[in-house]
Amino acid sequence: MKDRLDIDFVRRQFPQLADGWVYLDNAGGTLVPASVIQRMTAFLSESQVQPNGAYGPSMLATERLAEAKSAMAALLNASVDEVILSHSTTMNVYVLANAFRSRLAADDEVIVTNLDHEANNGAWRRLAESGVAVKEWAVNPETAELDIADLERLLTERTRLVSVTHCSNITGSINDIESIARLVHDAGALICVDGVAYAPHRRVDVRALDADIYLCSLYKIYGPHHALMYVRRELLQELKSQTHFFIGEDRLPLKLNVGGYNYEMIGSLTGIADYFRTLHHHHWPGANADFPDQLGAVYDLMARHEERIAAPLVDALRARPNIQIIGRMTADRRKRVPTFSFVVEGVESAEVARRLNARHLGARNGHFYAYRIVDALGHLPRGGVVRTSLVHYNSADDVERLIQALTDVT
Repeated sequence: MKDRLDIDFVRRQFPQLADGWVYLDNAGGTLVPASVIQRMTAFLSESQVQPNGAYGPSMLATERLAEAKSAMAALLNASVDEVILSHSTTMNVYVLANAFRSRLAADDEVIVTNLDHEANNGAWRRLAESGVAVKEWAVNPETAELDIADLERLLTERTRLVSVTHCSNITGSINDIESIARLVHDAGALICVDGVAYAPHRRVDVRALDADIYLCSLYKIYGPHHALMYVRRELLQELKSQTHFFIGEDRLPLKLNVGGYNYEMIGSLTGIADYFRTLHHHHWPGANADFPDQLGAVYDLMARHEERIAAPLVDALRARPNIQIIGRMTADRRKRVPTFSFVVEGVESAEVARRLNARHLGARNGHFYAYRIVDALGHLPRGGVVRTSLVHYNSADDVERLIQALTDVT
């Protein structure tokens, strides 16, 4: 077994990395490997017609879309009929929340957090307009962490849904979803997990997590600007259709797909699976492993690499008394992903980002649509937080350049 990611090989798969920039805004969206570009190009140049027809190019489009949907289901260990592919996670959740309205009574309860990205927040909170009681599971302002004991106190026999992030896009902290799901299910409720910030770094197995709903943004998992939502089959069968009246309630997962697919986007998603297979073949040539095992091995290799390159950054940030890290001050892959948000004493966050950008370091500042947590921590008036987010194609040299820049400009 390999214990080191071949970073030079990895970086050769991403054409955009040749431009000289250090990409540190990966939590906002990752680069795409050549395999995704090739899949989209092939779809556009060879099968850009309506699928499900009986003629050659249409049959090819149908085949390619089916392959992509199967690959994305396998990415989460889900079935194809449990996976909705659409334009964004925000839209997926709004459609889902609307489908939930008919199964919620006026005195039912939904629990949300102030840690989540607004995509897994706003739509659920709007259920209050229908008389649903919306309760907030708030972070500890001293640690920027959720305490599971607080959730226990919020749960009642009227709780119908708990919405929570697997990993914060601000703090990078990983929440123990298996334990949370167990607690939620014991209370007779459902759990909706936002995995957008988690899935680029760790393998997701919705069966092992026992998630009822799981959300991903594929443009943050080395794909195009598209989103994936898993809904457990039994729940999906119960939800009211949100599409045209002549599409039956038994049409899974089409009943939660509003409007047509973006075919070339979906066709390119197979390139994500191609990329993971390429990494596995390179690091374990000749190994006889199925795709789930390949995913597990590659994600583990990626996580170890990310932990290794993030450690010097954590040390450098901790050594600076004028810099406050938001969340856990560790690179431990069991506790966090390498998304680091911080503020600099006496310097507006936008100015810090500008100074880093001037050195070809692609970082940003703001609330990153996790408005509520940045507000709760008191950082909105200073332009939010500065966020630097690494993924496995970042190198130790990238981190050294960031550390040196922070030393020079802050």
